[in-house]
Amino acid sequence: MNPNSPSEERRTVVVVGAGPAGLTVGNILRAAAVDCVVLETESRQFIETRPRAGVVEERVVHGLRERGLADALSARAQVHGACEFRFADERFRFDYAELTGLHHYVYPQPLLVTDLVREYADVRGGDIRFEVRDVELHDLETDLPAVSYTDPGTGRRHVLRCEFVAGCDGARGVSRDAIPDGRVRTARQDHGVGWLALLAEAPPSSDCVVFGVHPNGFAGHMARSPEVTRYYLQCPPGDDPENWSHDRIWDELRERLGAAGAPPLHEGPLIEKRVLDMHNYVVEPLRFGRLFLAGDAGHLTAPIAAKGMNLALHDAFLLGDGLVAHVTKGDDTGLDGYSHACLRRVWDYQEFSAFLAGIYHGTASGDPFTAGTSLARLRRLFTSRAAATAFAEQYLGSAAAY
Repeated sequence: MNPNSPSEERRTVVVVGAGPAGLTVGNILRAAAVDCVVLETESRQFIETRPRAGVVEERVVHGLRERGLADALSARAQVHGACEFRFADERFRFDYAELTGLHHYVYPQPLLVTDLVREYADVRGGDIRFEVRDVELHDLETDLPAVSYTDPGTGRRHVLRCEFVAGCDGARGVSRDAIPDGRVRTARQDHGVGWLALLAEAPPSSDCVVFGVHPNGFAGHMARSPEVTRYYLQCPPGDDPENWSHDRIWDELRERLGAAGAPPLHEGPLIEKRVLDMHNYVVEPLRFGRLFLAGDAGHLTAPIAAKGMNLALHDAFLLGDGLVAHVTKGDDTGLDGYSHACLRRVWDYQEFSAFLAGIYHGTASGDPFTAGTSLARLRRLFTSRAAATAFAEQYLGSAAAY
């Protein structure tokens, strides 16, 4: 890379990736008049319509509100205070709001991304560049790192020289791969199962999230809107979605979510069908030189506990605030403590995800001992208020280490 390239620009912060984490960091920086640019390899329309998570913790909603980023969410999100477990042909309602006073907000990630893009680009006048190609990170251990990319319209190479790079480009982005081998540790876990992720054009069949724990495998029901429902079916890892016909899917959903007194499922066309292999990883530390990793770029949590987007936004709050404090006050406390603060919460959520995976998948493991202990854990939630409260605090994120 030629540092004297005529296409070189100077910015204070370059944010790589326009997901929830990157856009939240960008909005925090714009609100504090910190110069930044957001780079995204996809189009605006793509990121605003891509199906993703939809459960937002109440503490995350408070964080968005404090930064002026939750107006639409507050007006449109569904508020949930309970979930339901179905196993052994019985229904068990779990009222976590009664136990903790906290709730979940159901607000699909594409809607949140749309809100954050509008606020950053249209309201706050932020610089965001879509559909960039061949993004590369350079000189990360110097005082002036850089990010280069190709403009898809002109084919011209551009260089953004900056003080900091926020790597918010997800599990398949370039930020994590820009760190040389041996400079960070990556811990990985594979649950050995897959989930068939489905979106159905059908109204929700319950007023809350439903978890089916069944010898055939786990099943999940989550409202996304009054007209669309997210379903999950446990399947072999790497399974081909085409192995699952419309009839087979609905037969399994009825079987695994069935219980005495349960209302019938509202069925409809399936508009998404893909297999997610359940695995996790954590990068330690989340900083390399002037590069900070946030969200799935630094840690992946399988959707078992609906924690991924919430962790990404927690990261973004800490990173955005830390960058603002450095630029406006010369205070490096937030940046110096960023990785440690994030990872305490990340590992707390990973532990809960592993615990929940044991409950969800143990009954279908084929091992009678594992199945028996899994159901014992589940029953304990409905026989011990102390166990139920501890579970609710983890489920809502209120017990996570700060």
